[in-house]
Amino acid sequence: MSFAPLVEPAAELTTDEVRRYSRHLIIPDVGMTGQKRLKNAKVLVIGAGGLGSPALLYLAAAGVGTLGIAEFDEVDESNLQRQIIHGMSDIGRPKAVSAQESIAEVNPLVEVVVHNERLDNDNVKRVFEGYDLIVDGTDNFATRYMVNDAAYFLGIPYVWGSIYRFDGQASVFAPMLGEDLPCYRCLYPEPPPPGMVPSCAEGGVLGVLCASIGSIQVNEAIKLLTGIGEPIAGKLMIYDALEMEYRKLKVRKDPNCALCGDNPTVTDLIDYDAFCGAVSDEAAEAAAGSTISVSTLEQMLKEREAGERDFVLVDVREPNEYEINKIPGSVLIPKGEFLNGNALGQLPADKQVVMHCKSGVRSAETLAIVKGAGYADAVHVGGGVVAWVSQIDPSQPTY
Repeated sequence: MSFAPLVEPAAELTTDEVRRYSRHLIIPDVGMTGQKRLKNAKVLVIGAGGLGSPALLYLAAAGVGTLGIAEFDEVDESNLQRQIIHGMSDIGRPKAVSAQESIAEVNPLVEVVVHNERLDNDNVKRVFEGYDLIVDGTDNFATRYMVNDAAYFLGIPYVWGSIYRFDGQASVFAPMLGEDLPCYRCLYPEPPPPGMVPSCAEGGVLGVLCASIGSIQVNEAIKLLTGIGEPIAGKLMIYDALEMEYRKLKVRKDPNCALCGDNPTVTDLIDYDAFCGAVSDEAAEAAAGSTISVSTLEQMLKEREAGERDFVLVDVREPNEYEINKIPGSVLIPKGEFLNGNALGQLPADKQVVMHCKSGVRSAETLAIVKGAGYADAVHVGGGVVAWVSQIDPSQPTY
């Protein structure tokens, strides 16, 4: 299904612009009119990370006149494996500022608007207003649902992408462009259970996958802005990088959708953190009063070494994570072993169980399982190995 262009063409292209965009201008489908539409377009990219990096660079190179960057994070060394808009000299700097400077190098004719703030219910509509299109490069479910809802309320189409390890997905959500077109909630009415889907920080992502999906997002953005081709609104593009396989599935509008259905129940922005949940209710209940700090753990380990106390320290991360860094004296029993019940047989019945993961989310989930099995004095380490490396042993690498 094709759509009318989202943007009216600009009055003219300068001589410099004609030279710069000549390879677009000689494509009949784009031509002078299409390039003028890109020049007049205002696109907001949410996130200057894995997906946002290639999206911003290619949108800028394509000649989108105004690019907004909504990003509040700072550049970390672990970002550089995939976030190609940043470099070594940017470590510790705001990602939005680093991205703005890189865009200026690629195309100084593009106006960049920096929104160096975390999107929330109080500012998201204000940030979105005035843009023709949104490209969503977020990496968590709470923000995705907020982006979907805010875009719907403001009548702005958006291009969505998602990545994890070797798998990527992309789609266009634009119910305002057609009565039968779905929104993100039509595809995913409910977020996955807390802890069920690891983040990229927990599960990893192939760096080049970001370019594959980010490029698809920009391709869809260009089609929507200029009115060429058939955007993938109402379809879900699935990419498997290991098998080099693309699939395209039909996504139908859900008449019972809480947002865009016949009888909507979501009529304004909601509490998205509560809706998605960082951890399950069971994990939160188990962790309440049973969370220790890394400084407390350090003291406990010294006492164990001196023979003054005994406990088992369990690392519930994956084996490849355990190879990167570890808390000395820990034993590895991945979270999956707790979920299938095999881990309980490996725990001593006469010792206290202390659990940790990377940040504290997975260990809270496994803590609930262990407490449910009768280990009433079990605890977990708040902040996990990230806090350990940061506060106790900075000689170890982070990831």
